[in-house]
Amino acid sequence: MVGIGGAGMSGLAHILLARGSAVSGSDPATGETIDSLKEAGALVAAEHDADNLELSGAAPTVVVTSFKAIPEDNPELVEARKRGIPVIRRSELLAELMRGHRQVLIAGTHGKTSTTSMAVTAFRRAGLRPSFAIGGRLTNGGEGAGNDAGEAFVAAADESDASLLCYRPDIAVVTTVEPDHLDFFGTKEKYVEVFDRFVETITPGGHLVACLDDPGAAALAGRARARGVSVAAYGTAEAIEANPGIPAAGRIDSVEATATGSRVTVALLGPAAEGAGEEPLELALRVPGTHMALNALAALVAGRLAGGCTAPLVAGLTEYEGVRRRFDVRGTVGGGPADGATVVDDYAHHPTEVAAVLAAAREQAARRGAKVVCCFQPHLYSRTREFAEAFADALAAADELVVLDVFGAREKPVEGISGKTITDLVESRHPETPVVFEPDFDRAAETVAARVGGRDVVLTMGAGSVTRLAAPILEALEGRG
Repeated sequence: MVGIGGAGMSGLAHILLARGSAVSGSDPATGETIDSLKEAGALVAAEHDADNLELSGAAPTVVVTSFKAIPEDNPELVEARKRGIPVIRRSELLAELMRGHRQVLIAGTHGKTSTTSMAVTAFRRAGLRPSFAIGGRLTNGGEGAGNDAGEAFVAAADESDASLLCYRPDIAVVTTVEPDHLDFFGTKEKYVEVFDRFVETITPGGHLVACLDDPGAAALAGRARARGVSVAAYGTAEAIEANPGIPAAGRIDSVEATATGSRVTVALLGPAAEGAGEEPLELALRVPGTHMALNALAALVAGRLAGGCTAPLVAGLTEYEGVRRRFDVRGTVGGGPADGATVVDDYAHHPTEVAAVLAAAREQAARRGAKVVCCFQPHLYSRTREFAEAFADALAAADELVVLDVFGAREKPVEGISGKTITDLVESRHPETPVVFEPDFDRAAETVAARVGGRDVVLTMGAGSVTRLAAPILEALEGRG
C-alpha cells in the first residue's frame, strides 16, 4: 500500500489485517497512525523505494495506490508495473472489501465524513455491528475503519476522482451536490453527472437517501424517482413542503443551539417510520449547527432502512462526539484575558462548508456573548480562483478574519492567486468585516491570538496545514495570562 499512512489507506490496511491478510506499505509520515499499523502487524517502510515490494519476503499479490496523493512515477508503482503486479486504486480495494455486505455508501460534496461517522456510531449502538471506512477518524476512539461481523458495511464514497462509481450500494446517501473538484471534472455539468451515475449503481431494491435542503441533492432525487429508483428523502419541514413530489422519510421540525451542541426535534415518515409512528423524536446532539442536524437525520433514516431500531439509533446519535477536523474542539483557555475562549478545528474548504461551520460557530458565540475569530487557509489554487467571491461572502460572517496563503497541495502556484485574493474581496465586498492577510505561517498563531478575547470561538479552518495552528494558538492564548 503506497502511502499507507493516509486517512483512507490506513483504515483499509487495518481491515485487511483484521481479516488475516499480510500487509506492507510505505509512507514517510510518522506518528500515531503509523505506530498503530505496525502494532497491528503491517510492515511499513519510511521511504518510497522499489525494494519495498519485497518487505514481506515475497512480491505482493497487488499494489494499492491513491489517485490524488501518489504520483505515477512513484518507484513502487513503476516497479510493480514492470513486474506485471496489478496496481489498483484505494477505491477498488474498498469495493472488494465490501463485497458480500449490505453496502451503505454516503456521498456528497459536503458532509459525507460526518454523516458516515454518525451512521457508524448509530449502527453500532443499534447492534448492527457494521464494518466501516470513514475517511476520517472518530473523536471518541480515534478509529477510521473497522471490521465486524454484521451484514452492513458503512463507508464514505469519494466523488473527487469519480471513485464512488466503483461501488454497488444497497443504500446510497447523498447529502449535497454542488460543483467542486473542477480540476478533475473540468465542468460543473460533469461534476453533477457523476452523482447521477452513482445513483445508477444502486442495487435492485435499494434506496437513495437524499437531502431536500440542498438544491442539487433534491434535483438528483427528483431525477432518480423519475427513473424508478426508490427515494427516501430527508430535510427540514420547509424543504419537504417545497418538494411534494419526492417521498420523505425524515423531517426536522426544530433545531435549537445548546451550550454543548444542539437540540433537534425530528419525525420519521413513510417506510422509515415503521414501528415508530410519527411521534416527535428528540436528539440531543453534541455537535452544533443545522447542517449537523441534517447529517444526523440522514444517518437515522439510513439506519432504519438497514434494519436498525429507532430508539438505539437515536441513542447512538446522542452519544456521537464528532470526527476529527469536523467542528473538532481542540481546547479551551483557562484564565487570563482570553479565559473561556475555545479553539475549534474544521476541514471546511468549500464556500458552502465554510458558511455552515461559521453559522454553527456564531450560534455558539451568541450564547456566550462573544465573537467568532476565524483563521482560514485556502486549499488549491484552482479552487481559490473558481470560488474567490463565494469564499469572501462566506467568510464575512466571521467577526474577525485572518486568511493564510493558499495550501497548494498537488498544484503549482498560479500567478495572481493567493490568500490576498480573498482578503481583497472581503475588504471590497464586506468592509464591515475586519480582515488581515497573513502570508507567514510561522507568525499566524500570534496574529490570530492577538484578536481573541474571553469566551470567543476561534476557528482554524481549511483542508491543509492550518490544522497545525490549533495547538500554537491555544499556547499563545494561555501565555497571555
